Amino acid sequence: QVQLVESGGGLVQSGGSLRLSCAASGRTFSTYAMGWFRQAPGKEREFVAAISWSGGSTYYADSVAGRFTISRDNAKNTMYLQMNSLKPEDTAVYYCAAGHRKRGLLLHLLEDYDYWGQGTHVTVSS
Repeated sequence: QVQLVESGGGLVQSGGSLRLSCAASGRTFSTYAMGWFRQAPGKEREFVAAISWSGGSTYYADSVAGRFTISRDNAKNTMYLQMNSLKPEDTAVYYCAAGHRKRGLLLHLLEDYDYWGQGTHVTVSS
């Protein structure tokens, strides 16, 4: 069982930056591939970024590549999402998720993930 808690969301102006954190409970954090998803009002939840269990591999949605950076610190049981050059279309609730590494190195489908956080709101004003 893994419990995930996101933090770091808030209101920022277009072009600004935010860093989201995802703190995981338990001693098996390093056995999970991790990811970030987001859901804007009236839209389906979409993939943002994924990171392998070791942190050595990452994968991004085209919409955020070059602006967002996913990372993890297994010693701290924490994953991060550094978001730069934010745009109004990045406004959404951001969720972190954990999927056992036996499912694959980098997971980008919702159904690949076993555990989800409660989400943190990000609002980008124009």
